Amino acid sequence: MAAPAHHPPALHDRALQELSFIRRTMEGAAAFTDVPGWGLVGMGLTALAATPVAAMQPSVERWLAVWMLTAPLATAGGGWAMWQKMRRRVSGEGAFTLSLPARKFLLGFWPAIFAGAVLTVALVNPFLPGLDLRLASRVLPGLWLLLYGVGVTTAGAHSIRAVPLMGVGFLVLGVIALLLPMVNGNLMMALGFGLLQIGFGMRIARHYGG
Repeated sequence: MAAPAHHPPALHDRALQELSFIRRTMEGAAAFTDVPGWGLVGMGLTALAATPVAAMQPSVERWLAVWMLTAPLATAGGGWAMWQKMRRRVSGEGAFTLSLPARKFLLGFWPAIFAGAVLTVALVNPFLPGLDLRLASRVLPGLWLLLYGVGVTTAGAHSIRAVPLMGVGFLVLGVIALLLPMVNGNLMMALGFGLLQIGFGMRIARHYGG
């Protein structure tokens, strides 16, 4: 018996397949532009407000508590601002889904933040005997700045130019805070999580729609 003939796909099916391939390729090459400029400004203002409060604390434990409360508050505000910016961009185009650039950005950002959280818990864990909490409090500002800079710089490879530049700024501040023990940790936190984020946040808000 003769083998069945293989009919080539219809012209419109081939066109749809090619358009889908082109769309995926363009999406993969696109930069993530939904970094929330005003969200960064809000995070920076939160850090600036927390700095004098942390500096006035009479003990390391209370100092740590101030920053541990500030971190999730600022993260929640920045995350909400990013979500709203992404929602506005896809408004009216159907169900909301994370784009490929957004997934690349988040995958580059969160591992460093997760590592920072784990290291923080390990350094201040009261069940680990012999750990000097004062030493941990001197190391933590530089550690936070450095790992946040790693996350921002890595994620910024898939985003607009301002993002990796901001990440490099955090890396520089983190190195200074870790290697120069005479530097005030609260001051470095204010410079990085405060002023640096406010400056770059305003630039992003002006040029990339909020």
